[in-house]
Amino acid sequence: MSALHDILAAVHDAGDGRRRVTIPAAWLQGRTAYGGLSAALALDAVLNALPDLPPLRSAQVAFVGPLADEVEVTVTLLRRGRNAAFVQADVGGATGLGVRCTFVFMRAMDSVVDHDRTATAPCPPPGPGDTILRGLPAIAFTERFETVERTIDGVGWRRWVRLVERGGLAPAVELLAIGDALPPAAMRLLTRPAPLSSLTWMVNLLDPAPDTDDGWWLVETRTDHARGGATSQEMAIWNARGRKMAEQMQAAAIFG
Repeated sequence: MSALHDILAAVHDAGDGRRRVTIPAAWLQGRTAYGGLSAALALDAVLNALPDLPPLRSAQVAFVGPLADEVEVTVTLLRRGRNAAFVQADVGGATGLGVRCTFVFMRAMDSVVDHDRTATAPCPPPGPGDTILRGLPAIAFTERFETVERTIDGVGWRRWVRLVERGGLAPAVELLAIGDALPPAAMRLLTRPAPLSSLTWMVNLLDPAPDTDDGWWLVETRTDHARGGATSQEMAIWNARGRKMAEQMQAAAIFG
């Protein structure tokens, strides 16, 4: 059971806003679950616990500790107003809290502001002549994705990414699942192997109903600062029609 929709289908209700599921070894990143999976599990739990929420507009994710095997997701409604709702979802396992997410859901409102200067995708979607890669066996979760490499100036990565096994996912859940799929941009600076770990991740959705064609999303990450073991990177996601779907920022640690 490695397809994300199968993992979500296997989640069972533990009562009191808690949901339990087992993370397959195929989704691990070292000794912990791939961050995009953890965030997707948290969001899916929220959508099941509070099905009448408006669209997701922002997600703040803190990677507190490792997650593997059986985990439990606890959903807490922090505040719900007329226009927006703030919801917390904690994902914990045998070693304690692993991931804490704060999701902001907000309905569209009438506004005098209508401004969009986001750039279109800087490269075309995959075509018949492109080589599609399937990740590295040594990093289990990467085999859950198909990728097509694109060039990028500066320090970072740019790849078209899609889930190998797609379908049956809420659009925002799929977006979170692929949003953290690229290596930290600071890896391009390393002169020797060194462990890296994501610390925090923030995603702002620019479209209340993100979608794409044939499962492909263009994910880009770049950094202009890495010092003292701490890095900061800016990230973005476009759909296959060239429209930017999300803007992101992530902090990561380099142990070496």
